[in-house]
Amino acid sequence: MARRSLGRGFGWLWAAYAVSAYGSGLGFGAFPLIAVLVLHASPAQVSALAAVGPAVGALIALPLGPWVEFRRKRPVMIATDLVRFAVMMSIPLSYALGRLSFAQLLVVSAVVAAGKIAFNAASGAYLKSLVPPADLLVANARFESTTWSSIAVGPPLGGAAIGLFGPVTTVVGDAVSYLLSALGITAIGGREEPSRRTGSGRLRAGDLLDGWRHILAQPGLRALFLNQLLVSGLIMATEPLLAVLLVGELGFAPWQYGLAFAAPCVGGLIGSRLARRVVARYGQHRILRVVGTLRAVWLIGLAFVGPGTTGLVTVMVVELAIIISMSLFSPVLATYRLEHTPTDRVARTLTAWSISSSASIALLALLAGVLASATSPRTAIAVAGVLILASPLLLPRREPAAPVAETLATTHAR
Repeated sequence: MARRSLGRGFGWLWAAYAVSAYGSGLGFGAFPLIAVLVLHASPAQVSALAAVGPAVGALIALPLGPWVEFRRKRPVMIATDLVRFAVMMSIPLSYALGRLSFAQLLVVSAVVAAGKIAFNAASGAYLKSLVPPADLLVANARFESTTWSSIAVGPPLGGAAIGLFGPVTTVVGDAVSYLLSALGITAIGGREEPSRRTGSGRLRAGDLLDGWRHILAQPGLRALFLNQLLVSGLIMATEPLLAVLLVGELGFAPWQYGLAFAAPCVGGLIGSRLARRVVARYGQHRILRVVGTLRAVWLIGLAFVGPGTTGLVTVMVVELAIIISMSLFSPVLATYRLEHTPTDRVARTLTAWSISSSASIALLALLAGVLASATSPRTAIAVAGVLILASPLLLPRREPAAPVAETLATTHAR
């Protein structure tokens, strides 16, 4: 089957997304490794680096949603890429000068997290104006497949690069990927009109909450929002616990642990490629209900992982099932979210969604860590597996209302 062309503009946007995604995959886990290998940070400091940086980044990004909404999106994306390139390159520079500090890692982590939220908000709004509504699912599925392929390829290559060339090597690669992404977005060309603000042209305090107001006011969007917070939070909360269980208690080698998570990412390519076909056959609402339920039933299996080859295969099978379900569900959800959000609220809605997701992951990871300390990692994983079984109750039960109306001029703007 021939690949559907979404136009030159989307091709450059996808290329920019891909190079950035692969750069991030290459640099996955670089900050904790630098903290341990270079700065000899304690476990508490490494945990703080993983939690505090993204949390502060989310707070920084809070006012960026309304600001991005009424700006041209391409300059915003280019600016956030260039800022992330600059702050990331400060790490190898400081390392070469012998002046790298833990505080600098925290600051860079926060700026990169804020930049990611602002970039995603701008790119989501720009995508809605770049491709026709009928092609949104195809576009989101391509982004999803790129994400999972970068996760499958990037971390193993990054680990090898660190072993061969030193701890800051992958940071350089990640930084350069932002620069290349900025060049790709610049190459899109064309004239872009900013969204028009209704009422006063000044930024108001109430604008900060408009994204959440829109999400919570729509029953279908609200249900999917709450479901996504619970599911993603519980799945991500089990990842560090599984590392402790596999490597610390069951004696798996680090390469086995990496393989257990890298190999199942091929499921991301399967699920994302199926999205358009299954929606065309069964309908958007049914896929959100069925696949949203399926992705919740697998996590409990990780609580029964044992030692040896059987345990390794168990992890890979469970992760494969989760990833196929997630990669099929995510582009359908992303398309639904764009379809049911007016053009002049997309950036604020996506910003609110990203901030809430980061907060839920941090909170549930913290609670899971406390429970694991009081009991065991296996018990905490089992509790997460049981809790996630209730998440399908949050999915929309009725067929959602028709997408928000858009004029043809807005829908097909280039």
